[in-house]
This record gives sequence, structure tokens and C-alpha cells, in this order.
Amino acid sequence: MGCCGGRCTLAFICGMQLVSVLERQVFDFLGYQWAPILTNFLHMVTSILGLFGTIQFRPRYVTMYAAWLVVWMSWNVFIICFYLEVGDLSKESDLIMTFNLSMHRSWWMENGPGCRVTTVTPPPFWAPEDHRYISITNCLLGYQYIEVCHSALQILLALLGFIYACYVVKLISEEEDSFDFIGGFDSYGYQGPQKTSHLQLQPMYMSK
Repeated sequence: MGCCGGRCTLAFICGMQLVSVLERQVFDFLGYQWAPILTNFLHMVTSILGLFGTIQFRPRYVTMYAAWLVVWMSWNVFIICFYLEVGDLSKESDLIMTFNLSMHRSWWMENGPGCRVTTVTPPPFWAPEDHRYISITNCLLGYQYIEVCHSALQILLALLGFIYACYVVKLISEEEDSFDFIGGFDSYGYQGPQKTSHLQLQPMYMSK
């Protein structure tokens, strides 16, 4: 298969996924978002396996990568619903994103474009003593929409990756079948050429 075929396209998509999820991982670390950190790590590992399988003609790795993309797309759909507060979901919940280990929110909440953060003093009576109470104003784009855009990009890349992964697995399988058909290293094993002897045996007569 030529370099400009489906394999190179899938390798490019895997590379784009690695770059984009690495960028997302940095901001999730800054926001102490433990659940996204864990899923991002799993996605990076699986994308590397998918890239390896694409380059080395390993259809099992590509198939595993394609199966993970279904889970990855489902996770990002959930993230979109979470930040848009679809149904009973609330973006203020600490349990889902941080496993209830901290009160941190998305890093973009305080550092979004145009956001102005001011500390409120004195803090309300219900605020924890080791936390500051802040007011965020003048944001050009709400942090929830930035998170939604990140997830939408991941869904788009995952959808393209899934389509090309299925295509590459099909191509690799067809190449393997074609190789076996023309007499490759099949189940009978490869036998090298055998030397034949051209020496003609002559009868021997012994005198008494």
C-alpha cells in the first residue's frame, strides 16, 4: 500500500489526537480534574498503540484503538452534557470531575479570555478557611463553552480515526489474504531448493 493511502492518513489522525489531548491534559492538571486526567492518559496510550499498529501492520492494535474510540467519544459526549448541564447534571459538582477530592473547577474558569478575578472580602461564613472566595467577571467566553469546544474537537478526531481505522484493518486483512493466495509463507512452511545429484551409479564386478 502506498504511503499516501489510508495508513498515512490514520497515522496523521493519531498524531493530531496525541497533540490535542496532551494540550488538554496540561490544563486538566492545572485544574486538578482527576477524572479527565485519567481518561486523557488512557487515550494517549491507546493512540500510541494505534499509531504503532498502523505503521507496523498490526491489525489487532488498530482494532483495539478503534474500539477505544467508541468509549472516548461517549466520554466526550458526557463532558459536553455535563458542562451544558443537560438533565440533572451540574457543572458545579465536585464528585464527577475531581472524585470529591478537591473543590477545584476547570482551569479556564479563572483564566479564560478576558476574565477578571477579584477576591471577595470578607468571605461568606460557609466558605472553607483554606480557600479564597472570588468573583469572576468580564469573561469573553464562559469556561464551560471552552470545555465543550475541546470535547467537540476530540469527538471529530475520534470519528475520523474510527472510520480510517476500520478502513486500514480491512486493507491489511486483504493484503494478508492476497499474500497467502500467491504462495507466501503459508501454513505448509517454506522449503528451500534441494540439491539433486547427477552422479550415475555403476555396478561393480569383483574378480575371484
